[in-house]
Amino acid sequence: MTDAAQPHPHLSVVREGAVLTVSLDHPDRRNAQTPSLWLALADLATSLDPDVRVVVLRGEGPSFSAGLDRAMLAPGGVPGETDMIAMAAESAEGAAETIESFQRGFSAWAEVPAVVVAAVQGHAIGAGFQLALAADLRVVADDVQFAMRETSLGLVPDLGGTGPLVALVGVARALEICATGRFVGASEAVAIGLANVAVPVDSLRETTGDLVAALLAAPEAALRELKPLLRSAVGAERETQLRLEREAQGRLLHSLASHLYRV
Repeated sequence: MTDAAQPHPHLSVVREGAVLTVSLDHPDRRNAQTPSLWLALADLATSLDPDVRVVVLRGEGPSFSAGLDRAMLAPGGVPGETDMIAMAAESAEGAAETIESFQRGFSAWAEVPAVVVAAVQGHAIGAGFQLALAADLRVVADDVQFAMRETSLGLVPDLGGTGPLVALVGVARALEICATGRFVGASEAVAIGLANVAVPVDSLRETTGDLVAALLAAPEAALRELKPLLRSAVGAERETQLRLEREAQGRLLHSLASHLYRV
């Protein structure tokens, strides 16, 4: 059974069984992003049906996302959206508080029990790059162009992307990528750990579908334990991580043993 929804004018959502596909849907603007879109993404993540096992983040058209709609940085901004310039002019503290709500559209995907896969083609710049980094896994087309352009605007990445980027490529490479704003292509993305696999653009949907099928084929309980366990390993103390491992294993073993005895 397929269910479709549009929680934002530039966001479409399709549910097929245990798979939720979330598509940035503004191809005429290369899926440029706005604060209202980030709030809609946050609502999707925080209200995700626990029966969803895999989420696919993708973009319609030739680009995943060109990042923030640059009109947001002009006086007056975009009608119906937060006036970023006016907000920032009031106080640095107020700006930081407002940004916190925007960050949830990215950081919340790490907290959902489902495995999140980003299928990325064309430009993935700034907020687009950070949305791809919000996923657990990234499948990229051979035309992908990742870039963090915030520093060239006198800013920094602020939508939850710095942590995942450093975890994947290390501090030195993350600094170089962000400071220079250069493009990272498909082959380099795979080589440095930004992407799991790169495929011809025409094969992106099929390869993503194959990965989704493989994830669905894994035992559900084990996969739900595995995601938070591996994410915690990045920064947890050794003893904490050992405890989390044995606790997760204890729950799984108990479930398996209980099932065997019931049989």
